[in-house]
Amino acid sequence: MRVGFIGLGNVGGKLASSLLRNGFELMVHDLQRAAASPLLKAGAKWGENGAEVARYSDVVITCLPSPQASAEALEGEGGVLTGLSAGKIWLEMSSSDHQEVLRLGERVTALGADALDSPVSGGCHRAATGNIAIFTGGARAAFERALPVLTTIGRKVLHTGPLGSASILKVATNYLAGVHLIATGEALMVAKKAGIDLGVAYEAIRISSGNSFTHETEGQLILNGSYAVDFTMDLELKDLGLFQSLAEQHQIPLELSPLAVDIVADALNRYGPRAWSTQVVKRLEDDCDTELRAPGFPEILTDDESEGAGHEVLPRR
Repeated sequence: MRVGFIGLGNVGGKLASSLLRNGFELMVHDLQRAAASPLLKAGAKWGENGAEVARYSDVVITCLPSPQASAEALEGEGGVLTGLSAGKIWLEMSSSDHQEVLRLGERVTALGADALDSPVSGGCHRAATGNIAIFTGGARAAFERALPVLTTIGRKVLHTGPLGSASILKVATNYLAGVHLIATGEALMVAKKAGIDLGVAYEAIRISSGNSFTHETEGQLILNGSYAVDFTMDLELKDLGLFQSLAEQHQIPLELSPLAVDIVADALNRYGPRAWSTQVVKRLEDDCDTELRAPGFPEILTDDESEGAGHEVLPRR
């Protein structure tokens, strides 16, 4: 199976590396050719544009920072749509607007190809080891054809239903992660001001009903002070905005979501769009003139689970 990969950012480059490491024939493209350099040195081919990547590939993956970027990659001059043909699969791994996925999916299926939305979740450290979770929406037959790719770059793979359903669930889980991040900072600050050792506070939360994946992972980077989560503030704001827009489309009067959007927007204004998303907690640190630090926490996250072990396709049939 030949795979094309468009978008070699913090997550995309790691996912593409997993495919190449595991023997897939790979053609890559990015607006910045330098991003592809490690992959090209390892044996990947370079595609000059999306059309060339699509003509080469059985499965074309896009992993891009916004719905607009995905639309440009497919519909722009020399885009993926001009190279797609019957029997191929477009696999959208960006965190995207489900309505845009459906619109682009219609254009893909009109060519006789299949469309799947397959956003990933779990962080860059898990993307690097093939241990990331994947949601996939689309026809079950196309999903099963794409499984060799999905189970190479992901550990737990969930078929979520029709096209677009995976993007909705990804937006929902990103919202929860964003709220958990803000809440983690507040809980740690209250513990700090109340005289609790932050290393002890971290462990107390970790083993309690208040724990979350975000606390276990990003909480460590806050306590180290590096904040180096490899996910930027502009992307965090985009993700929260997608969730809020989805709620507004369904006329749901959310209360926490608008506040979370405002908090992240303020952090972006303070620290810039390319600051790490974890620096949303720095707002509270700055306002309280108090750093949330404890010894023994890592500067970067690592994943100690071995690649390729224990793949799980959910739900089981």
